[in-house]
Amino acid sequence: MPKEEGVVKEISRKKAVVRIERSSACSHCNARGDCQIVSSSKEVLVEVANDLQAKVGDRVELSMPAGSLLKLCLLVYFFPVIALIAGASMGGELAGTFHVQSTLASIVGGGLAMGITFYVLKWFDRGEKISDKYRPKMKRILFSGASVPQPGDNK
Repeated sequence: MPKEEGVVKEISRKKAVVRIERSSACSHCNARGDCQIVSSSKEVLVEVANDLQAKVGDRVELSMPAGSLLKLCLLVYFFPVIALIAGASMGGELAGTFHVQSTLASIVGGGLAMGITFYVLKWFDRGEKISDKYRPKMKRILFSGASVPQPGDNK
């Protein structure tokens, strides 16, 4: 079960936005160059349910079941590739119907199918239609932000 530590940046309703610094695990990940989350900055913002009533500044531990992580990887990486292949194949088959070159029809069909797949995945994510078992969970509050010494604090 992958675990990460982060600091609560903001609270809204029953959710918390947690800032996680990029871990050493990111340097070993095969998708590190393509990952949208791991951009050029060293931090990632993750929205999680605030079941523990954490406050801004609290250091928390987040985790996600490994099986859920594997299923999400399949959704995000495998299905768009399958859609690309299926769309390209269908585009090539329908090229004669539309009187266009099969190569052009394959490119357009593959691009459309993959784009639709990404749109549907984004819609599921934004609409919170993906089950909570696929979302990171706040496991525990490591320490409260009030008890953390701030830089420049001479007390």
